[in-house]
Amino acid sequence: MFAAYATRTDRDHPLDGLELGERPAPEARPGWTTVTVRAASLNHHDLWSLRGVGLGEDRLPMILGCDAAGVDEDGNDVVVHSVIGATGHGVGPREPRSILTERYQGTFAEQVTVPSWNVLPKPPELTFEQAACLPTAWLTAYRMLFTNAGVRPGDSVLVQGAGGGVATAAIVLGSAAGLRVYATSRDEAKRARAVELGALDAFEPGARLPARVDAVIETVGAATWSHSVKSLKPGGTLVISGATSGDRPSHAELTRVFFLELRIVGSTMGSKDELEDLLAFCATTGVRPVIDEVLPLDRAREGFEKMAAGGLFGKIVLKP
Repeated sequence: MFAAYATRTDRDHPLDGLELGERPAPEARPGWTTVTVRAASLNHHDLWSLRGVGLGEDRLPMILGCDAAGVDEDGNDVVVHSVIGATGHGVGPREPRSILTERYQGTFAEQVTVPSWNVLPKPPELTFEQAACLPTAWLTAYRMLFTNAGVRPGDSVLVQGAGGGVATAAIVLGSAAGLRVYATSRDEAKRARAVELGALDAFEPGARLPARVDAVIETVGAATWSHSVKSLKPGGTLVISGATSGDRPSHAELTRVFFLELRIVGSTMGSKDELEDLLAFCATTGVRPVIDEVLPLDRAREGFEKMAAGGLFGKIVLKP
């Protein structure tokens, strides 16, 4: 079957290890099901995998891709939950939790095999392309906002780095849930797009906000860390799920953290129950993932290049 896969890893030149071509079809295994992929979406996790983060040389070649929507062996339209080993279903109780392609072949292929527990029904209101965007970036944003930030309608939220998958999802979901959302981006067009998607206003990174916020959604890391801390109200919460600009800020703002009794919460992915709730939220409210571009799988390299260059707004979807 045709697939996009990693043959080697390189921290500085990750795309050098990306190959497109034929790979063996997945083999049946007890407790697992094979999904015929109708759509899959790119995440920064796929780029980090090519850099060797979470993916060892001993597991290569590895088909990339964690997110997918497709048809299972019984003909059901399904969405893949990409956190493997969270419960023991299909893998055994002692296997540590991991994201699909850290241990098993991924979704950038015509077929993928996952534990049967890891598939959920696709709501008929969502297309395969839309559903494929939800299990990583959108699920991460959902958990950051509604589980870890603890915000409620009327609260204010700053989303750093509008344009990225998680940040875009946080803007759309937060706005739909009645939050007052502000966003930042270095790019004027991305700031304008953030407002179109529901943000009250969008600013250049580091700009003073109209008022301090209840929570900050942080995925950028070092470049925006100080601004994120300074933007919080006393007792506010900073939720971080990534550090694309690096994980060592020049100023940690520790004095401000303890004096204002701020909370800093790490967040990674989400649970199957949260993904089920997210799917229902999108189906019933009309909220839909923001898709930057849909590409055939044989043009996957173009999608990786666009993501690596930071030139996208929303998700890149690949179709076998």
